[in-house]
Amino acid sequence: MTHHPDSARHGSTEAPSTVWTGRATNRVQWLLAAVGAGCMALGVQLAVDSAWTSGIVPLLMSVIGCVAAGLLMLFGTLAFVHVAVKVDGDALEVRCGHAGLPRRRILLTHVVGAEFAPTVNPRQWGGWGYRWRPEQGSAVVVRKGEGLVLRLGDGRTFTVTVDDAEAAVRFIRDRLHLPAPGSAAGA
Repeated sequence: MTHHPDSARHGSTEAPSTVWTGRATNRVQWLLAAVGAGCMALGVQLAVDSAWTSGIVPLLMSVIGCVAAGLLMLFGTLAFVHVAVKVDGDALEVRCGHAGLPRRRILLTHVVGAEFAPTVNPRQWGGWGYRWRPEQGSAVVVRKGEGLVLRLGDGRTFTVTVDDAEAAVRFIRDRLHLPAPGSAAGA
């Protein structure tokens, strides 16, 4: 994770940062990807070394089933091995996995609040990945741990698990000129 200072210190020659970046990684997903690769290998093994004694239809079903399950597991898990979050002056952008897909970009003009979530649990969202729940909003969850919760102008929320989420919240609040929680607005 690359974290840029939120603001220059008094008397410092450093200019305030205009970009905050963060990441979160889940190494368990690599194990699931390995299982998917194993399923694909089993499908190939069945296709190559089969004696074809039980008939073509059962063999094709086994091969296609193993390869399809393997591909789903492999690519479904690799997409959420890690998440990269970038906040600049205009938007928050979330990119998942090595290909950067799925991707979500939220303009900061649509954000009305940002909160730190000390514990985001995949169970509360129904698992890892890009999630949507009507009562909670949408989320990108790659691991259990701290996260960033954005409240959007249309009443929805967006949650993302990212390391050093508190710094991201401060950065977004500074950009939007939002008061810190617990401070009196306009006092």
